[in-house]
Amino acid sequence: MAGRLEGKIAIVTGAGCVGPGWGNGRATCVRFAQEGARIFAVDLKADTMEETLHRVREAGGEVEPHLCDVTDRASVEAMVDACRAHFGGVHILVNNVGGSAKGGPVDMDEETWDRQLDFNLKSVYLTCRSVLPHMAEAGSGAIVNTSSTSGMRWTGAAQAAYASSKAAIVQFSRVTAVEFAPKGVRVNTVVPGQLHTPMVETRLAGQRMGGDVDALLASRVRRIPLGWMGDGRDTANAALFLASDEARFVTGTEIVVDGGMSVRCD
Repeated sequence: MAGRLEGKIAIVTGAGCVGPGWGNGRATCVRFAQEGARIFAVDLKADTMEETLHRVREAGGEVEPHLCDVTDRASVEAMVDACRAHFGGVHILVNNVGGSAKGGPVDMDEETWDRQLDFNLKSVYLTCRSVLPHMAEAGSGAIVNTSSTSGMRWTGAAQAAYASSKAAIVQFSRVTAVEFAPKGVRVNTVVPGQLHTPMVETRLAGQRMGGDVDALLASRVRRIPLGWMGDGRDTANAALFLASDEARFVTGTEIVVDGGMSVRCD
């Protein structure tokens, strides 16, 4: 039986991960490969993708790594050209690059604000800008952008730039979806909540709990009605649906992957 993405070529940005385990990008590469897609794995650093490449190949998938600064237009254009040259086209784009910085509008400096918007939002604009003409010419394509529940509500820390940029991704996706629907291109957004990804141990615990990983995990679980945290594989499964032909009539919308957290009052 053919996979759900059989014959498709997928660019996945943020394909690496800050540590071992299931980050969103790594899980998306593996899950898409399991369903027959050929993966163009994109990240800024080669070493972050080593486990991703190993897991994709272990699953029997085909993957080509590529280093790219997705905040730089020339680098992004070269990346898309490299994918098309290597695989012959691009059918799916998953924008997964992102990261948070603490601070509200008073205590966050202007340079951090600018970097956050470039990293989380401009990166989505640049990749879409480079990929969309090729998808429109082909008359088909699927783009999945990654937002965050931080763009929907307060999630426990002041991170104004991150929240603002992730909220903007949703509206960017909706506007782009309407514009490109007549050209056969679908654009949707996955909105992950507080998942247990490698970033929890390597970065967030130090930022918020003085390095106490168990305390951070417990505080996050308390917010989730299901009572447990998912991981990058849950984000990947949502992205898989949106990228597949099963979602052929789905565009300009979002799937929230958060165990019910964002619909609570407390």
